[in-house]
Amino acid sequence: MSITLLNRPIGFHQIPAQNGIAALLAEARDEVVAMSTLGPAGPAFGPRDVRPGLRYRAIYPDTARTAPTHCRHLGALSVAGVAVRTMPQVPMNALIIDSSIAVLPADTTNGSVAVLRLSSVVTTATELFERVWPDAVPLADSDIPVDTDLSGREQEMLRLLALGATDEFAAAQLGISVRTVRRMVAQIMHRLGARSRFQAGVKAADRGWLLDRAS
Repeated sequence: MSITLLNRPIGFHQIPAQNGIAALLAEARDEVVAMSTLGPAGPAFGPRDVRPGLRYRAIYPDTARTAPTHCRHLGALSVAGVAVRTMPQVPMNALIIDSSIAVLPADTTNGSVAVLRLSSVVTTATELFERVWPDAVPLADSDIPVDTDLSGREQEMLRLLALGATDEFAAAQLGISVRTVRRMVAQIMHRLGARSRFQAGVKAADRGWLLDRAS
């Protein structure tokens, strides 16, 4: 079905996800925002869809920071000019174009997505995005490490800090400066999307990063 039909006053329409979304993004004139749970059926955009002169914002789960494939994708988006943020749990999959079109997962098995121009749906999705955006943690391309695994030194440092060691004690045990300890902690917090050391410890434990190493 021709994509040009989308310009007619139709409230709901289904299109193939792969080519249909690209066509819609190519017609964007102002801003594109996205919420993605990283589910396979969720509408999304990639670095190649980003065009100069438009504003792009995207929210992903915190887990994307430590998953190699997703981490690289977020980094590529950031380099392309997308403002990327993460949060513990993204509320829904949605792509909103120019505050007038909402693209949502369709309840089908043929790889289609639903395109809605209903003002009530678009407004609800937009308001949800704007409500969670301020609380999401910003991500810059420089915050994404090439290697998403912790080094042995980082694991030991986290273990010491989790046991209540001070930065000074951890630095002495690892043979590094206090400044290096604090820099490493800041980098790990970025990777985990954590706002505090306590939250970083919880997230690191969830990923098994604080497991005692075998002796």
